[in-house]
Amino acid sequence: MIICATIAELKAELARRRGQSPNGLIGLVPTMGYLHEGHASLMRRAADDGAFTVVSVFVNPLQFGPNEDFERYPRDLERDAALAEKNGAALLFAPSVAEMYPAKPLTRVLISEVTTKLCGASRPGHFDGVGTVVSKLFNLVQPGRAYFGMKDAQQVAVIQQMVNDLNIPVEIVPCETVREPDGLAMSSRNVYLNAEQRVQALVLSRTLGDAGKLLTEPGMTASRLVAEATARIRTAPLAEIDYVELLTYPSLHPLDPDLPLAETDAQLILALAVKFGATRLIDNRLFQPTGGGRHVQNNDEIEASPSHSH
Repeated sequence: MIICATIAELKAELARRRGQSPNGLIGLVPTMGYLHEGHASLMRRAADDGAFTVVSVFVNPLQFGPNEDFERYPRDLERDAALAEKNGAALLFAPSVAEMYPAKPLTRVLISEVTTKLCGASRPGHFDGVGTVVSKLFNLVQPGRAYFGMKDAQQVAVIQQMVNDLNIPVEIVPCETVREPDGLAMSSRNVYLNAEQRVQALVLSRTLGDAGKLLTEPGMTASRLVAEATARIRTAPLAEIDYVELLTYPSLHPLDPDLPLAETDAQLILALAVKFGATRLIDNRLFQPTGGGRHVQNNDEIEASPSHSH
């Protein structure tokens, strides 16, 4: 596996190796590092597609607020490189902040509407930073496909909107949320949890699982489902709720709170953000009405809106 720390090295290697995958496909897995099995699954998906797989490791300061964890975000490039190579990455791009932003960037990619809910509401400017760095990575790597985990379903929706609106020639491939054996969604931030917080954080996956059953109850409404989910999370004494929201997906539009969900045709997302101590965790579940019943989806069943140019 090739490791590049500079943009010049990246461009040179890609120019030499662009034709090496059997189908000529370059796949990009953008990450902030401290890789885990969730990231590894994205790499394996790219390898299964026959892609020359590029993994970026970059903790992007533009997507952190002033009181967030940029400085303490976990970093271990040696560990990341070993995991990436083991899971089929052909090239690891690990630039410094100075390499990606040699001067204060005066240009930002701003995506509206889909960024104003959920994490966008509680983390102002976060998705401006995400859109800016992902567009930079797309321009540098010029992948045919880019792979994102559905644990951050809003990020997938935001990136897909950007790709559609700007006619960026990359296919966004949403991939299933990978979970620990006990159900906790894998996250680089899980390392911050102490033993008791780790146990109590399981309330998130349990709540999402319960939601799948609640959806089938006659007369279940959006407001009632959110209230039921909120009550379940509050059974964990250490849980500090940021949001519990039920929205359409991927548009992230609000629902009539009193409309029975059985009368809703849209694909829906139940999204959670909850802090345990100083650690903020997110999780979600998607579901789709099917006739008179309701089908709860694993996130790998979700197809984002297709890009206008693949």
